[in-house]
Amino acid sequence: MMSTDTPARAQEPLGRACGATPRTNVVFECGWGRLLFGQTFSRPGDLIEALRAEAPDCRDIALYVADPHVLVALAPQELFLDPSHTFRLDLDSYRPDDRPLSGFEVRALASPDEAEAMVRVWAARQMVPAPADFVWEHRDDASLTYLLAIDGEGRVLGVVMGVDHCQAFGDPENGSSLWCLAVDPQASQPGIGEALVRGLAEHYRDRGRSWMDLSVIHDNVQAIALYEKLGFDREPVFAIKRKNPINERLFTGPADDEGLNPYARIIVNEARRRGIFAEVTDAEGGFFRLTHGGRSVHCRESLSELTSGVAVSICDDKAVTRRMVQRAGVRVPEQITAGDPEQLAAFVARHGSVVVKPARGEQGRGVAVGLDTLEEVEEAVAYARRFSDRVLVEEQVTGEDLRLIVIDYQLVAAAVRRPARVIGDGVTAIRGLIEHQSRRRQAATGGESSIPLDAETERCVARAGYSLDDVAPEGVEIAVRKAANLHTGGTIHDVTADVHPVLVEAAVTAARAIEIPVTGIDFMVTSPSEPDYAFIEANERPGLANHEPQPTAERFVDLLFPMTVPPALRSPGRLEVGA
Repeated sequence: MMSTDTPARAQEPLGRACGATPRTNVVFECGWGRLLFGQTFSRPGDLIEALRAEAPDCRDIALYVADPHVLVALAPQELFLDPSHTFRLDLDSYRPDDRPLSGFEVRALASPDEAEAMVRVWAARQMVPAPADFVWEHRDDASLTYLLAIDGEGRVLGVVMGVDHCQAFGDPENGSSLWCLAVDPQASQPGIGEALVRGLAEHYRDRGRSWMDLSVIHDNVQAIALYEKLGFDREPVFAIKRKNPINERLFTGPADDEGLNPYARIIVNEARRRGIFAEVTDAEGGFFRLTHGGRSVHCRESLSELTSGVAVSICDDKAVTRRMVQRAGVRVPEQITAGDPEQLAAFVARHGSVVVKPARGEQGRGVAVGLDTLEEVEEAVAYARRFSDRVLVEEQVTGEDLRLIVIDYQLVAAAVRRPARVIGDGVTAIRGLIEHQSRRRQAATGGESSIPLDAETERCVARAGYSLDDVAPEGVEIAVRKAANLHTGGTIHDVTADVHPVLVEAAVTAARAIEIPVTGIDFMVTSPSEPDYAFIEANERPGLANHEPQPTAERFVDLLFPMTVPPALRSPGRLEVGA
């Protein structure tokens, strides 16, 4: 099932029983917080005092607490019962899966760069990460194990951490536990999470451990289904946590933002963190009002009252946007309005490959990319008219799709967006692969991203030589959309540190031409680190949650409420023009 190049120490069974003297009052440092093994504490007061020593910005967990109700009753203002379930895998009865992994391998941590990548994956899944230097320094610690899922290009797709209880505190029950399982939301390979769980289970089985536990939040239906599929059973084991800002949503109950999408929630959370009052006015639509010190601003996700109606109108009409930024000196591709059949035929003949898109619309609806026959273009135009009476046909510019987030006329984040793709496993029909990948994207984005099974998807699959019901050979990658739109299943990859100053200047120039304080500028580029580009469009309501760990929500709230920013922190995360 797995190819784990684990360190030599991990290959040597340590015996069926621990053989070590059990320790007492065990507090185990994990980097993101501490594990307090409740069964090693004989007095509740000692465990409470240990929890009170929790460090800032960390999440401590007291697990295996024999009488959790007693502990909480002794400090009800400070502690709460964690609403998570504990699951246990019996390693004696565990059976490996002999199916080969598709498009990645599972192995041990091998470099400081991989430790940095692990932190990025945790941050992308809104988890409290351990610092990269902690992870790297503890890679040879016998009590800690880090496994990574890595593709053929060396990208870290997923991570998991394990704790050997025997090594940590001489556990007489000969146990182990799994923590911090995370899969990069942009990964397209199937089975990453399962492979990491199996890899860690096989690692501890080979060490002679009896079982492996994990804790999962009660409403994580997908994760629970995976664990039950792998043979985990519920255990009557409970965890206690300390009331802190990180844990707040777990002990305060459902908030009025329960129905918010990730793009609104990231801003509301940042505002509340600063003490700004946030009132959700329409959760389904992503509307909320922020109030602080007599100032009140109504927002819809990243669109606020600071963006004028004129700016919204400019962005709403792609032809107008193009004219505005072109006059400001920004490079734009050639474009016509569909209508005259002879003009359309001549345009397609001149450019060879074109893009068709509604003049008005968002989220990639009605957009078709890479059309190179007149028949395809005419069909795409007819489809695009469902979304807008006016349809644009544009020169196809090859390269990478770059999204630049500009807030207060400074670059905050830059990311390459890639179209949805699937990787064949030699067993599953392409339709099934798309459905699986679509479910993963929906889970990763709170339902905001999915791959439509529509005519455009069928066309892309047909171009690769398949139908939706064909089974692609193992390892074969198939692009199932041409447009790199996140709402149609595209993925996003941070390149903020690499973006060329010319691209930064062009994005800021475009934002100033539109006079829009918050925008997502889309370019087609040769490379994010090179100066060549062509402007595609501007978005008046960019999804800030797509760019973590860049501080997009922080800079947005800075713009709305500059008085809440400490003087020493008023500039971080911004890239000046020409930097």
